Amino acid sequence: MSLPLPLPTIDPDTQPFWDGARRGALLIQRCRDCGRPQFFPRPRCVRCGGSIAWIEASGEGRVYSYTVVHRAPHESLVPLVPYVVALVDLAEGVRMMSRVRAADSGVVQIGAAVRVAFERVSDEVTLPLFEVVGP
Repeated sequence: MSLPLPLPTIDPDTQPFWDGARRGALLIQRCRDCGRPQFFPRPRCVRCGGSIAWIEASGEGRVYSYTVVHRAPHESLVPLVPYVVALVDLAEGVRMMSRVRAADSGVVQIGAAVRVAFERVSDEVTLPLFEVVGP
């Protein structure tokens, strides 16, 4: 018997992000005062302390770095092994960590173009992940 996937805790600061993911939209924050984009969700701008607004990201980016996981850190992830976890630089100027869905982990390379996709894992949680779309 396998265990269920550990799910993120959804709180008032992250709720808009998870609501967007359920709709198939990748949301990031932008400061209303200085204009700086940021990810992961926070209650205030990390640069100036200003208020934030949610914006929809294009979902396009490039792999900054990645690793191939060969030993699952949780029993629920065993069926996915090997899988790729990457740092992705989004076109909007933020970096996020996510899984990259690839039939062959060899197609993931530093600098590869990726696009967001979504995977529903529960009624409350849809996870953003990325797929390679070019070199």
